[in-house]
Amino acid sequence: NIVWAEPRAAAEALLKMDEQDFLAELTKRFGTFLGELALEGPRFGYPLSLQMAERMIDQRVCLAGDSAHGIHPLAGQGLNLGLKDCAALAECIADGVALGLDPGDVSILERYQRWRRFDNVTMALGMEFFDKLFSNDITPLRAARTLGLAAVNAVGPARRFFMKYAGGGAGDLPKLLRGLSLAA
Repeated sequence: NIVWAEPRAAAEALLKMDEQDFLAELTKRFGTFLGELALEGPRFGYPLSLQMAERMIDQRVCLAGDSAHGIHPLAGQGLNLGLKDCAALAECIADGVALGLDPGDVSILERYQRWRRFDNVTMALGMEFFDKLFSNDITPLRAARTLGLAAVNAVGPARRFFMKYAGGGAGDLPKLLRGLSLAA
C-alpha cells in the first residue's frame, strides 16, 4: 500500500487515469528501484484532514490509534501514535488490575486519556504545521523551510531531538515502548 498525497485537483486527475497511464505516472514519480509496479486493487482518494476525538473514553469504551485521531500520514506518525496509545492503555489496565480494579474502571480509562491527550494533540498539530509548510510554494516560506532545515541539520542536539521525536522515542513513553515488562 502507498499513500500518495496531492492537491485535490491533481488527485482527481490521477484517479480518472486508466490503469496504464496511472502506473506510468506512479513510476515517473516513484522510480523503478523496486522493479515494475502493478496495481493489486482499486485506487481511491479521500481528503486528508486532522480529526481528533473530543473524548478518548466513555463507560467501558476506549479509543486508541486511528479511531482516536486522524492525522496527515507524514512519516508514519499515525502509526507511532497508535502504538503509544495501545502500550499506554495496556499499562494503565495492568496497573489497575494489579490494584484490584476492573479493567474497564473509569479511573483506569481516565488515566489513559490524560496520559495520551497531550502527545496526540501535539503530534497532530505538528503534522498539520509541516503539511502546510511543505505543501505550498510561497517564496518566503520556501526560504524559511530551507533555512530551518539547514539550521536543524547543523545543530546536533536539535537534529537528535527531532530524530528521536519523529521516531516515537520522546515524551512520557509507556513501559512496553521502553522494553520494560508490565508485571508489577
